[in-house]
Amino acid sequence: MSFARRDGELCAEDVPVREIADSVGTPVYIYSAAALAERLRALGEAFAGVRHLVCFSVKCNGNLAVLRTLCRGGAGADITSVGELARAQRAGIPGDRIVYSGVGKRRDEIDAALAAGIKLFNVESREELRAIDAVARARGVRAPVAFRVNPDVDPKTHPYIATGLRTSKFGIPWAEAGEAYAEAKALANVSVVGVDCHIGSQLLDVAPFAEALARVRTLVGELRAAGHAIAVVDVGGGLGVDYSGETPPSVAAYADAVRTALADLGCEIVLEPGRAIAGPAGLFVTRVLYRKRGGDKRFVVVDGAMNDLIRPALYGAHQPVQPVAPARGEPAPVDVVGPVCESADFLAQDRPLPPLEPGDLLAFGTAGAYGFVMASNYNARPRAAEVLVRGDRFAVVREREVLEDLFRGETIPEEFTA
Repeated sequence: MSFARRDGELCAEDVPVREIADSVGTPVYIYSAAALAERLRALGEAFAGVRHLVCFSVKCNGNLAVLRTLCRGGAGADITSVGELARAQRAGIPGDRIVYSGVGKRRDEIDAALAAGIKLFNVESREELRAIDAVARARGVRAPVAFRVNPDVDPKTHPYIATGLRTSKFGIPWAEAGEAYAEAKALANVSVVGVDCHIGSQLLDVAPFAEALARVRTLVGELRAAGHAIAVVDVGGGLGVDYSGETPPSVAAYADAVRTALADLGCEIVLEPGRAIAGPAGLFVTRVLYRKRGGDKRFVVVDGAMNDLIRPALYGAHQPVQPVAPARGEPAPVDVVGPVCESADFLAQDRPLPPLEPGDLLAFGTAGAYGFVMASNYNARPRAAEVLVRGDRFAVVREREVLEDLFRGETIPEEFTA
């Protein structure tokens, strides 16, 4: 295991977490290179024999060292902005392993993606299609496109991360797919190459995948009959992970569902995992500042906050938590809260933890996805450091922000200071 106890102390691979925290400071994100590589490898093995490309979802963790680790394992990138494109390129991911999703692609972003020679645009509206065609025409190229189609399948996940319903802002309605593809075929500067379908995130059952992909299979047949050369099916991501005792499908079960639906179509399968690779590969480590009581509540105040790890406040999400040092007593329910001036600033509520002292370290698990990448400077708090561990070594892969970083790019015009 990448995060396990040795002589009672929590370690990241072969490095004690306390050693990292004492060296780098807290709060800090810690990633395991071995866990990233192993989870990518397991996904690849599950799809062995099927022509496929794993495009890691950069939105869940855009750290350059994380992306480089996955790139070395053969992964591409699923991006949603020109900033994520730049990150993928800086990490060494070639354009032909990059797919571009997202509902609001600006023309300058489309142009940058064309310049990078990306593999595919996942088109989310017909107006976007026309914009891509216009930008490609100005460049004198043809843009490879697939429409993201909504199969209206309930993914049975949090409503904020359900994306394939007919009420979703993402993609186009299933009933409009034929007309949309016909319009794309008539445009001179786009090339229809595939179909995209992504129904949501943190899915804990393969049934919604299977239901959605059965519909995709039917659509591919209809599109081919209409003269479209469909060579790629992008099945999105969404495979869940264990935060609080959930039992997500194995990658083998997920791969079987995809194979059953699509393998005999002869298409290349594009996968867009994010959380399933990076989530269990990360820890968020924070230090206890104070303890207090409020009525019947017991609070542990730490130096990490909702600006560092917003999932509990935003989604009511459960992140597993444990002391870094060996427990010294019987657990009792506490709320772990941060310094931000919001009642929503909690990292855990009513969680049984052993007695803690100021200076103790807490490690929140399954924090490699949607952790640092969603961090902010709210309450003028510098963002945390990020660390990558490989075996018995660790390196700071993003320095902790300092106060001067909070003012970078700001000015006070002279005429406003008189």
